[in-house]
Amino acid sequence: MPHRPLSDQVFVITGASSGIGLLTARKAAGAGARVFLISRNDAALRAIVQEVEADGGRAAYAVADVGEREALQRAASCAIAAFGRIDTWVSNAGVAIYAPLLATPLEEHERLFRTNYFGAVNSAQVAVPYLTASGGALVTIGSIAGDMPSPVMGAYTASKHAIHAFVASLRIELKAARSPVRVTLIKPSGMTTPIAMHAANHEDGQARIPPPPYDPALVADAILYTATHNVRALTVGGIGRLEVLFASHFPALFERLAPLVGPFLVDRSKPATQGDNLFGPGTDGEARSRNEEGRRSSLTLAARTRPHAAAALVGGAAVILGGLFLRNRRS
Repeated sequence: MPHRPLSDQVFVITGASSGIGLLTARKAAGAGARVFLISRNDAALRAIVQEVEADGGRAAYAVADVGEREALQRAASCAIAAFGRIDTWVSNAGVAIYAPLLATPLEEHERLFRTNYFGAVNSAQVAVPYLTASGGALVTIGSIAGDMPSPVMGAYTASKHAIHAFVASLRIELKAARSPVRVTLIKPSGMTTPIAMHAANHEDGQARIPPPPYDPALVADAILYTATHNVRALTVGGIGRLEVLFASHFPALFERLAPLVGPFLVDRSKPATQGDNLFGPGTDGEARSRNEEGRRSSLTLAARTRPHAAAALVGGAAVILGGLFLRNRRS
């Protein structure tokens, strides 16, 4: 089936009340799409829908925990009742824990997997029948953490590894069944969403985004691109991509160096704060962290989504460097 333009699409977005989900909702609605938002926070969702409608967009929402299959199915039914079909389902809901693995309480570890991994599983099982009818896209938010190990955030990393394996296996099965559903995995580097502010934190300082962080609007841009293009996987953030390559090609050296990153994940000059969204809806409604700022460009993302612009940028840089080199030689 041909891809519908964004202006004629219906988006369903989980984890839509903050961070990447919120920015995606705003950008998709701004492009003319109808957006259906899902999270656990009724008040935040209601405010976001009002914001979208005030800007001339069309939006609706349902309160659901992605870890509960039946609740997510009811939310999808509400989306169909509101807009008639689903073209792009964005499986985005996620939570984090900052703690050594052996010190992570089992109930927190299980709850994280209930949201992160089983949220993605439930989303796929609920969404694929609707996406089969529309020839749509299932877009799942993974992480570069799903391609390499990490200290301090081990539980989160494990959940993202599981998500990556699930998405890759699902893609194989759907292709074998000649399904029209496009399956995309987006792998952000560290993004300055509120996830660290909301995380369960057992460290002795303020939780931080893995460095160097990028602005989450880049991930929203990537999601909108994959809604209209055939993309298997897309990494957002060139430095994160380099980290994954280093970890995969030099695993022993990476394991020796990785503990040096741990201190950058916790700011011990500031008091630890305990997040509020692991077991229930947090204080949502924010797109970005109040504590950190992120890079607002990613050359690797531009190279995939805007190759001509990226080529021009690289060519321009080469011309400038070449000119400086020649000038230095003449002098």
